[in-house]
Amino acid sequence: MQFEHAYDGVADPLTLAQAWSEAGRKVAIATVIETWGSAPRPVGSHLVIDEEGNFEGSVSGGCVEGAVVSEAIDVIASGKPTTLEFGVADETAWRVGLSCGGRIRVYVEPVEGGPTA
Repeated sequence: MQFEHAYDGVADPLTLAQAWSEAGRKVAIATVIETWGSAPRPVGSHLVIDEEGNFEGSVSGGCVEGAVVSEAIDVIASGKPTTLEFGVADETAWRVGLSCGGRIRVYVEPVEGGPTA
């Protein structure tokens, strides 16, 4: 199966999320919903994550994506969406690589659906 490439040589994340879900994988989508100051990815950027921690796309870079993947696995398990915030005002910012004055908010939601007949 081939996917259209939208950015950075990565398959379109929403198309990929649908394909993974239809293939029976449990999936979550993380979306940048707000940025302040310096942010590596714009609002609307997506990261698709499955229950095993496989992911495609990008919402930031560095350790932020690792933290988002970890939270997404919890979202898949619970079925409940969450909003994450990373930034220099947060004491965890240095750990996740946001040391240049930026903040981002990321909404993580489970993808409903599954295999189609």
